[in-house]
Amino acid sequence: MSHPEYPIRPAQDRPRRGRRWALGILAFVLLVTGGGYAGYRLLGDGSTDPQVTAAQERLQPFLRAWQKKQAKQAGEYTDSPTEAESLLDSVMTNLKPSRTKITAGDGERKGEGDVRVPFKVNMRIPGAGAYAWDSEARLRERSGKWTVMFSSPMVHPKLRPGQTLALSGKDARGKILDSKGDELQAASLTGGVDGTSGKGTSGLQARYDGQLSGGKGPRKAVVVADRNTGKAVKKLTATKEAKGRPVRTTIDPRVQKAAADALSGVKKNAALVAVNPRTGNILAAANKPGGMNRALEGRYAPGSTFKVVTAAALLNKGMRPADAGPCPKFVQADGRRMENQGQFSLPAGTTFEEDFAQSCNTFFIGARDKLSDSTLRTTAESFGIGGKWDVGAATFDGSVPANTSDGDKAVAVIGQGRVEASPLVMASLAGTVKNGTFQQPVLVPDGVRKKHRAPRNLDTRTVSDLRSMMRSVVTKGSGDALKDVPGGPHAKTGTAEFGTDKPPRTHAWMIGYQDDSQLAWSVLLEDGGSGGKDAGPVAARFLKNLGR
Repeated sequence: MSHPEYPIRPAQDRPRRGRRWALGILAFVLLVTGGGYAGYRLLGDGSTDPQVTAAQERLQPFLRAWQKKQAKQAGEYTDSPTEAESLLDSVMTNLKPSRTKITAGDGERKGEGDVRVPFKVNMRIPGAGAYAWDSEARLRERSGKWTVMFSSPMVHPKLRPGQTLALSGKDARGKILDSKGDELQAASLTGGVDGTSGKGTSGLQARYDGQLSGGKGPRKAVVVADRNTGKAVKKLTATKEAKGRPVRTTIDPRVQKAAADALSGVKKNAALVAVNPRTGNILAAANKPGGMNRALEGRYAPGSTFKVVTAAALLNKGMRPADAGPCPKFVQADGRRMENQGQFSLPAGTTFEEDFAQSCNTFFIGARDKLSDSTLRTTAESFGIGGKWDVGAATFDGSVPANTSDGDKAVAVIGQGRVEASPLVMASLAGTVKNGTFQQPVLVPDGVRKKHRAPRNLDTRTVSDLRSMMRSVVTKGSGDALKDVPGGPHAKTGTAEFGTDKPPRTHAWMIGYQDDSQLAWSVLLEDGGSGGKDAGPVAARFLKNLGR
């Protein structure tokens, strides 16, 4: 029977107030009884569940401690502190993440005093790349205190008791090789590799990181591993099959060892470089101590070793080795009194060659008027100095600016002032005299795109005169430390002032080449005294080491 006074409304038109009220009552009843809770996070009136809030607040310091690799502190928030500390420490030690970020989601109550909170772990793992996973923490309230219920699956859902996360895969990084194909033993040249990221951080390791590592992409996989045996149980991430290629250098292991041994007793910072004058190949580059590659990259005043360039400039101007060359105790330049080391002088009748052999500053300073402001720079260019060298490694290639004043020229002719060079540059300078023309040094042939070529060559007569003068340094000059060394050594000593101390401190230099072999070299002792007295014996040890 119909009752028109009570019309039936469509379902969508029925009042909703009663249903909202009913849901609120249901939520209240379930909270009181603690039974049949279906994961509600909010109370019926829209406020946050206080138990969920309390549990989440307790979880946060656990996650922060884990994120900071503080396994012991993290364990203190759990019901199993020792087990938690052990597993978290194992995971973080094995994976060695460079970055870790752990974020918690919205928690849900599963019953009275029982809350579950999802969280996400994001890691950047050297060798494996970015890796993230989702997990869930369970927290229980005991005696008014919330505790993280620790378990292996909580750390990672694929973990089971007795397992951990680890990295699997071999390091396929290529080797840096010497000229014989063996692994290069020269720390300052090879550089370092970051133990965490696996990337080259310095030297050839950094310059050729892509070649040595085999390019970009993960090399190692994150795996589930048995904690007792270390054996991988399950692979969690993929790897890229790639193998690094070796970097081949020109370093001769025999020459490198002779150089390193020659520096072994030196107490100062020092470098020794050897090159093949004909090819430019760098045969040795030893540094003491290791680390800074002062042999190739150092910037120093070359002192009197630069007189090879000045002598070449004077020879080009028409001077001959037998010409008269006065060497007084003092000489005036730009209102300054300049002197020889130890204020020595040479007797009347001294020749240009003898001045060179004894390294007479006052002669070279007095002869500066024969040179224009650009002469030293253009002459140095014949030795390759100041050009842009493509060696296959980082180098400092020397600097000889044009002179800007008489005083500037007076110090430049003796390798001071704004003149700078590396030990490599000075070894190459000696090699240029030996070879007759400049050959740009090379360390990594495959890394060289375009060798620097000198804009002009030395005159053949100039080369011949320089050879004679460098031999006289050994036979009757400041390089007598090499007098008994076989092989016909030619040399030039140098004592370069630096700093503002009175008296000035000095770097000690000796450069040279052998008559009977393709070998040119340079020795530098930082703050090391004088070239002949201090650098000379190191050069002698090096050459004698090669003769053994």
